[in-house]
Amino acid sequence: TCSRSDIEIENGFLSESDFVYALNKTTQYRCKQGYVTPNGESSGSVTCLEDGWSAQPLCIKSCDMPVFENAKTQNTGTWFKLNDKVDYECHVGYENKHKYRKGSITCTYDGWSDTPSCFEKECHIPIIEQYLVVDPRKEKYKIGDLLKFSCRHGLARVGPDSAQCYHFGWSPKFPTCKVGQVKPCGQPPELLNGEVKGTQKEEYGHGEVVEYNCNLRFVLKGPNKIQCVDGTWTTLPTCIEEERTCADIPELKHGYAQLSAPPYLHGDSVAFSCKENFTMIGQRSITCISGKWTQLPQCVATDQLEKCKAPKLTTTEGNQSDEFSHNFNMSYRCRGKSAYEHSICINGKWDPEPTCAKKESCPPPPQIPKAQIMNSTLNYLDGEKVSVLCQKNYVTLEREEMVCKEGRWQSLPRCVEKISCSDPPEINHGTIKLSRLSEERRDTVESRIHEHGTKLSYICDDDFRISGENGITCHMGKWSSPPQCVGLPCGPPPSIHHGIVSQELDTYQYGEEVTYNCSEGFGIDGPAFIKCVGRKWSQPPNCINSTGKCGPPPPIDNGDITSFPLPVYPPASSVEYQCQALYQLQGSKTITCRNGEWSEPPKCLHACIISKEIMDKHNITLRWKERQKLYSQSGEMVEFICKTSYHRQPKSNPFRTKCTDGHIKYPTCVK
Repeated sequence: TCSRSDIEIENGFLSESDFVYALNKTTQYRCKQGYVTPNGESSGSVTCLEDGWSAQPLCIKSCDMPVFENAKTQNTGTWFKLNDKVDYECHVGYENKHKYRKGSITCTYDGWSDTPSCFEKECHIPIIEQYLVVDPRKEKYKIGDLLKFSCRHGLARVGPDSAQCYHFGWSPKFPTCKVGQVKPCGQPPELLNGEVKGTQKEEYGHGEVVEYNCNLRFVLKGPNKIQCVDGTWTTLPTCIEEERTCADIPELKHGYAQLSAPPYLHGDSVAFSCKENFTMIGQRSITCISGKWTQLPQCVATDQLEKCKAPKLTTTEGNQSDEFSHNFNMSYRCRGKSAYEHSICINGKWDPEPTCAKKESCPPPPQIPKAQIMNSTLNYLDGEKVSVLCQKNYVTLEREEMVCKEGRWQSLPRCVEKISCSDPPEINHGTIKLSRLSEERRDTVESRIHEHGTKLSYICDDDFRISGENGITCHMGKWSSPPQCVGLPCGPPPSIHHGIVSQELDTYQYGEEVTYNCSEGFGIDGPAFIKCVGRKWSQPPNCINSTGKCGPPPPIDNGDITSFPLPVYPPASSVEYQCQALYQLQGSKTITCRNGEWSEPPKCLHACIISKEIMDKHNITLRWKERQKLYSQSGEMVEFICKTSYHRQPKSNPFRTKCTDGHIKYPTCVK
């Protein structure tokens, strides 16, 4: 046999959960998501041979064919091994971020080394209306260049004040300059599963801004603020229900969390406290956002809190010290400004960082190709993010948010077409759980195409339980790794006559085996070992007398052997049984000793006692007067009749009946 413990499989797992495998038994193994066998398959097999396993299972890192954006490749492969290279070439008029027409990417442990995306080399200013002024004015603009807008003659600008050059062109759309009065807006539109932040007014002037919040359990997609632009509100955000939950509350060193029970849904918060003589640094509570907890605070020993050094390029008011203690609130004023700024010393760092540099702002967020319409005219400050929602049949790749950094929008999401999955993977001892609708239609999950994002669940056979997550998810044409169905453990093995197991425990894991040994003078009949198979043991062997001799014949109820019993009988010996008075012998009265075991002994069946009290109760008497006896042997027929002036009850038992091992079904008569 071969043992499961002799297999070392990194980045994969055995499909079956046996511990021991018989000679020539072949078993399957599966690779985790992102890994394949040397043949490029998601699963492989190994066989138990006389000198052990045929080979060690191997799961190597793989990369799927990437999505090329404005580029093409000569490579026709569908998957690639670690360190494989793929060359690509940009379409005419496009270049990669390194400013080259050609490039290559490498399959690494973290996926592809780069994104094979190409961008338009430049943006051109379209024909603009006569009153609109763009700055700076050039013939060509590089990717990332910004344009500022203004209107001549004091006309009102309707639209954004700036735009950025992207690989898909200028975004947002250029504004217009309106001759005449701009219109006000009515109340902002209602947001499904969300609400306006703050109190509302009856009317809003051109340029006024309203901010929205989503309800608990919902996440906001698109700009969280809208603006009144000449009587029309810009695009409303969308509140999407967030189904992802967060893991258990993380532990805080030298601190503790308030009592809170899972599940932890999107928007749920948990507050922390520090132990005595420790001070909290950071936010007091963490929040579950799209399946992940926000930054955990720290508990620092109060006597070890660091001081802050005096910031450079600022003039502090009130305290001219070189160092400032934790929690010190500093006020400063920048040159040319009348308002004071404030910063607090938090364990050696100023929050926010004192600076007189002008804060960069980004133009309104761009309209990502294949994303839902996002018509925004508002600028965003450095560090602010906007989450994108793709159109139907499209999904964001790698990231969902773009970030305003150093005056430009960076880390733009990409909306790519969804790829469906075909048959879900099969697992041993388990099947896909069908929905009620599927069962009604009598169609199978295996024969359908499943959209990106589809989730399916497995159920295990009886006496098996699921190991790990019970579901799989279709992601861009590939299913996530399926779970395993692991056999339930067994209790102690069954006991056998004249035999014991080599080592008896309280519980045994699925697939484990135990071996039986027979007492001296007895030999094993059948396989010596049994296996734990899903909470049940396989059939145990018997221990038979290896000398062929038998012990005393087995006793029977209401009977005995006709000869004097001996302690030992030689092979082929016979003994005869007889029953006690009134008992009927059933079976062979003679038994024989063969292979150390007696053949099946007979039985002594009870006689039936027919009493006058029972017959009076049923208003009956025996039909034949000359055969009025108090008992009948088992198997003997008995016949009754009704007493005088009585007749048979409609549902009575038959009048002619049989005595069966001491029992009679009596008929009944009534007046």
